[in-house]
Amino acid sequence: MAGAIDIHTHAFPDPIAHIAIPALEREGKIKAYLNGTVEDLLTSMDVSGVASSVVCSIATRPEQFQPILDWSKTIRSERIIPFPSLHPEDPNLLDHLELLYNEGFKGLKMHPYYQNYFLDDYNLFALYERMSELGMILVIHAGYDIAYPRIRRADPQRILDISQQFPELKLIATHLGGWDEWEDVRSLLTGQPIYMEISFALDFLDQIRLRDLLLNHPPEYLLFGTDSPWSDQATTIKMLARLGLPAPLLESMLSGNARRLLTL
Repeated sequence: MAGAIDIHTHAFPDPIAHIAIPALEREGKIKAYLNGTVEDLLTSMDVSGVASSVVCSIATRPEQFQPILDWSKTIRSERIIPFPSLHPEDPNLLDHLELLYNEGFKGLKMHPYYQNYFLDDYNLFALYERMSELGMILVIHAGYDIAYPRIRRADPQRILDISQQFPELKLIATHLGGWDEWEDVRSLLTGQPIYMEISFALDFLDQIRLRDLLLNHPPEYLLFGTDSPWSDQATTIKMLARLGLPAPLLESMLSGNARRLLTL
């Protein structure tokens, strides 16, 4: 379906991609569909009919902020929307947030497992508050991570708590609100004004539970995401279409909601 907006993808600078992808494949025991470059992502977008992709970076050390920012500026285009990253232990966290905002970035990505923090860490509250004031989007890995021990770092309860404490924060919970914690997603997050994108949910949930979760969540808070290169964009769109969702909901998920959120 033409014009889709993929709110959750990953890519790496060309000299790094051929190293990063095999390493991540080994860690997660998962095979990538793409080689990790922006060029390969654009080819996938052309094949699948994706108009724009948000490319999420993850700073695993505070000193990675500047290299990620510099690279993000080089790849930015109408089709590629970079979300740089802040590390929770960055001593210049709020200053770097202001820099991202002044450089025109619409949001950023954080990952509680790769960055070793808990979503409801009090030390991050000032960041959440300032992001709320600036209207910036925060994409977070939600639920467990296949490459890490099952410690609850960004589970549905923490997501709900942060969303209630910072109701103006544009928080996107990936993996349908919490990978492999979908019972808690259903009981705690479904029906709440919390953005959720669908990556790695279509492959792990049966159609009955998927439809139940999607049809009982506010339609304006559902987003299309693939976590590419770890899922195939074209296949994800086909799987979503097979759910038989109402056409207005499907259109909103694939593009309308993201266009509004990203002010495209």
